[in-house]
Amino acid sequence: MVPGVVSPELPATFAQPVAYGDFISAILALLALATLGSRTGTVLTWVFNTFGAADLLFAFYLGSRISLPDTPGLLGAGYFILAAYVPLLLITHALAFRILLRAKAVAPSPSKVRTA
Repeated sequence: MVPGVVSPELPATFAQPVAYGDFISAILALLALATLGSRTGTVLTWVFNTFGAADLLFAFYLGSRISLPDTPGLLGAGYFILAAYVPLLLITHALAFRILLRAKAVAPSPSKVRTA
């Protein structure tokens, strides 16, 4: 983590899992992006989106366990990430799930695909 972005009093029991979850989500997103358009890409997109959404919800849970809403100064400049960026991430994950589910529903079955 970068010193000075959040308060030194921010508990490590919150900061470390959130930081590692964000890091893993970023790696999964890059892997999914690199393999986009293939079956592996679809699987990695599902994995990324599921893990990323769960990571956000787990961060909310951890934040409530340390009473983060009662002490917003602990986040320092990171408060703006929570206020502006996280809602956009939640919307993006919901839309990605919708696209993934819709793509699965409209994908033609192998027996109906004609080979040229």
